[in-house]
This record gives sequence, C-alpha cells and structure tokens, in this order.
Amino acid sequence: MILEQFEEAEAEAEAAMVAPPSNFGVVDKGVYRSGFPDAASFGFLRSLGLRSVVYMCPEPYPEANAEFLKAEGIRLFQFGIEGNKDPHVSIPVDAIMGALRVLLDVRNHPVIIHCKRGKHRTGCLVGCFRKLQKWCMSSILEEYHQYAAGKSRLSDLRFIESFDVTCMSDCLLRLIYHYHGCLQKSKRIVYNDER
Repeated sequence: MILEQFEEAEAEAEAAMVAPPSNFGVVDKGVYRSGFPDAASFGFLRSLGLRSVVYMCPEPYPEANAEFLKAEGIRLFQFGIEGNKDPHVSIPVDAIMGALRVLLDVRNHPVIIHCKRGKHRTGCLVGCFRKLQKWCMSSILEEYHQYAAGKSRLSDLRFIESFDVTCMSDCLLRLIYHYHGCLQKSKRIVYNDER
C-alpha cells in the first residue's frame, strides 16, 4: 500500500515535470507559443532545448523564471506591450517589429513567445508572423480566435489585419544577406558587363 502510494506520487511528479505551459502550441519549426510558464512547466521547457524567450508583457520577469533561464542559458527578449481591452488603444508597431526580428533570426531558435495567457499579445505577434508566411487572413484570424478562447479583442484583430509586412522587408534582406555572406566587404555583386 505504501509502495503503491509512493509510486503514484513519483509518477505524478514526473508527469508534472513535462507539463506544458497553458495555451501551449507550435507556431513553426523551432517557434512555440504559450501563456506564462510557471515552475511546473520548467521541465517541459527544458525538453524543448530553448535558446530564447520572447516575453510580450511590460512587467519585470519573475525571479524564479529568470533564474531558470539563466541556469539553462536561455536569452530573454522583452517587448513590453500593455494588455488593454479598449478597442481604441493602439498596439505599438515597433514592439511587434522588434519581436518579429527575433523570431526571424534562426540563431534565436528554438524560441517560445509568451505573455500572461498566450492569447492577445502573443496572438498579435503570431498573426503578424503568419502574414509574413503568406497565410490567408481567414486562417490567421481563425488561429487567433482559437487561442483567444472566446475572448478576442477588436483592437488585436484590426492590428493584425492592418499590419504592413513590407515594413519588415529590410529586416528580412539583412538576415538573408547575413546568412549568405553578402554583407562581407570582400564580396560584391559582379554584373555581366564588368567581366
């Protein structure tokens, strides 16, 4: 009887070590999303082999979480967007663009995006990421609604719909050039008439 209780308690402890954070999902290869991770989800996060965390809230990162990131060698990128239900409040484009730059740089992968509940701020960022991936708007909004769990915000939907992906073209080109060595001074494009 006592041995069975011990084995049950041990099994529950092991299961808790691999419990994902709330509202967890896979966005793309090496890109994840969730609500705020707590100590019970640290084992799960460890199993992802994360290099980076994109935190979308303005509040300081809790000490226990910061210690976990430090111990695991995970880099924290914070883009403080206030949570707001007012449909007339603007979402800061610069914060979304900065977070997208982190997501687009594969040196930061695997990466997890989170806010408090993984719904609104995370949903805006993922929606803009989907626009860069050329998803159709109906699929982007369907995914947003799925993770918002019936609590969609009009300001978020407007922001996603109006986000202009061309503003990210310079960032994309810099990343492409960086990975293909085109920014090194010793290389340049040679046109046919220069040979």
